[in-house]
Amino acid sequence: MIELKIDGGVWTVRLNRPDKANSLTKAMLEEIAAIAGRAAAEGARVLVLTGEGKVFSAGADLDEARAGLATDDVWERLSGTIAALPCLTIAALNGTLAGGAMGMVLACDLRIAVPEAKFFYPVMKLGFLPQPSDPPRLVALVGPSRAKMILMAGVKATADEALSWGLVDRLVPREALAAEVAALAADAQGASPAHVAGIKALVK
Repeated sequence: MIELKIDGGVWTVRLNRPDKANSLTKAMLEEIAAIAGRAAAEGARVLVLTGEGKVFSAGADLDEARAGLATDDVWERLSGTIAALPCLTIAALNGTLAGGAMGMVLACDLRIAVPEAKFFYPVMKLGFLPQPSDPPRLVALVGPSRAKMILMAGVKATADEALSWGLVDRLVPREALAAEVAALAADAQGASPAHVAGIKALVK
């Protein structure tokens, strides 16, 4: 359900559970975290997160969420691992981003999305707290009022809203998504891991 492709320093992690809207099990989350750890250790220059089908991820698998996954610290461990990566990280959102899946996307350096995508994080409605690092990362991108619109008022932001708010950096037609990722990754792909890490450290 998690696919990894490595091509010249670009590691692409694909959620491949389209029949379940790429909803995430604990095993999937742990696998992504392990891949991210490998990427750091093995000198990846770019890590890309994307999904199969028309939804990036609906968040937690419902059965596992009811069994405790919704409050498991695996979400925080995953987003922390991605945020700490010394390489360029890109979320290539092939569709809607919902719930806890937002954490790993907020932890990325860049976010691009198809125009059909929607963005929501219904923790208020579901009775859960978001993972601790998600609200500050969301606030850093969109500001406190819009973060509260998403986390407290249950707003489902359109792709155009997400772009204007700063939640995503660029909207890209579905058929051009792969080409856009390749273009954004090209400079880092051609550099050394140390050079990529050095520039990223200066930007933070």
